[in-house]
Amino acid sequence: MPSQPATAKDSENCGEERHTYSGTYTPPLTTGLPRTIESICPECLKVIPAHEHVEDNRVMVKKECAEHGVFNDVVFSDARLFLQMEQWHYGDGRGFENPHVNGATKCPSSCGICNMHTTHTSLANVDITGRCNLSCSVCFADSNSSPYQPDFEEVLAMLKNLRDRRPAPGDAVQFMGGEPSIHPRFLEIVKAAKEMGFKHIQTATNGIKFADPGFAAAAGEAGLQYLYLQMDGVDGEVIKKIRGRDLLDVKLRVIESCRRAGIRIIFVPTVIKGVNDQQLGPLIRLAFENLDVLTGLSVQPIVFAGRFAEEERMSKRFTLADMIHEVGKQTGLTNAYEDWIPLSAITPFVKLGSAITGNVLTNHTCHHHCVMGTLMFVDQDKNAVPAPRFLNLRGLLNDIDELSRKTRKRWFKTFSGVSALSLARKHFDGAKAPAGLSFQKFLKTLDGYSDKKYSWSPEHKGHTYKTFFVLGMHFMDNYNYNVERVRRCAVHYSAPNGLLYPFCTYNAGHTFRNKVEGAYAERARKTGE
Repeated sequence: MPSQPATAKDSENCGEERHTYSGTYTPPLTTGLPRTIESICPECLKVIPAHEHVEDNRVMVKKECAEHGVFNDVVFSDARLFLQMEQWHYGDGRGFENPHVNGATKCPSSCGICNMHTTHTSLANVDITGRCNLSCSVCFADSNSSPYQPDFEEVLAMLKNLRDRRPAPGDAVQFMGGEPSIHPRFLEIVKAAKEMGFKHIQTATNGIKFADPGFAAAAGEAGLQYLYLQMDGVDGEVIKKIRGRDLLDVKLRVIESCRRAGIRIIFVPTVIKGVNDQQLGPLIRLAFENLDVLTGLSVQPIVFAGRFAEEERMSKRFTLADMIHEVGKQTGLTNAYEDWIPLSAITPFVKLGSAITGNVLTNHTCHHHCVMGTLMFVDQDKNAVPAPRFLNLRGLLNDIDELSRKTRKRWFKTFSGVSALSLARKHFDGAKAPAGLSFQKFLKTLDGYSDKKYSWSPEHKGHTYKTFFVLGMHFMDNYNYNVERVRRCAVHYSAPNGLLYPFCTYNAGHTFRNKVEGAYAERARKTGE
């Protein structure tokens, strides 16, 4: 299959705007295999070509730096799935009207969010401390290595920066670290985020402080909605290998604390092949026993930050294709080639919503190889049915994408809402849906993801259906770097220097985290803080 521009939804056919709001041309995605992409040298960070090709059904990458030699790695362990995900591309976004860096022509070195970036902030990360009550060897943030800890006013400025983005203000925030819960003003920070209008507020945490019911209750009262809970397995010895301590009992107490506090939990395992890749099924089973608290499983394959020998990377590399296959093998609930889609596939709904309301909504147009997942509907007997089994997603998304184009015509807007509802009903197969899931309850359940009152408020209890998502985010390191993915990154860090950074430039590549935290450390040294 030759290298070629994106064809799943060709930009000319779907009317896709190929320029950002700042007027920068966005080249179409490169698809097909084999292909040549832009990557970086893991040593000098120079942008160099990389060749992606198929070996034994795996997508491999090979790149050569004139100074530092040849580098090989595994990008995706299933070439068929790799190509299948490309078929869900529904166009790029146009980025920000007010990027912090204008006139940039080089990615990923001219960062801060720049005029070349195409994707809004789907989820904002705000690092509020570099300190931690653990010292995990797999930590990409290298916690406890710097005195980084912004004060309350600095954090407020970082949050305001997100709310000031146009045309789509950031409305989903995740507090990060280090361990964010040990910031002395953590609860005040959460409350401030709520008051500033963030609709989705969560924190990434090891859970140690949240095992205290009193602290969890205070966090919930302040406005915290979700814990992004570090959870590498249900085996204490496995957790100990990765985190240095057997924290299983702590994690189980966190579940109970959050149950009392009304906080939802997302399990977040850092997965290393040969260490805890067989823990996905047990984690899902534990979650199903606690569906009143557990919302989903967010798999994060290990990121190789720093220098690693090729042999070690090849033996431990866990790709999203591995996740998809292992979930199916370990649970029997999903089919690898039928039940999984990239997050970016939802963009037709975003385009339709924007066309109807006249407001630009967060576009979620990340690269199709960044985030992949499935949404399961779970009945009272813990029987789970992935949404694609009873909903013709391909047909629905294609129809919604077509409807969004028609809705740009003013005369059609009046009918668009009714038309969208009709299309959803057309592609919903009640005979294949799980017991008790009517079309109306299905719609209310989806509403619960965008409007929390349907899934959180007591007066709406019973109106929605239990769901559980499994998704994977494969953040890049210097070995599997793809510049096309960077320009479309949807997870952005808001830094105390007033800039925003895509995840994979903040923690990999040019690693702007080091510059941000280095400047903070220098300031602390001079002021004696």
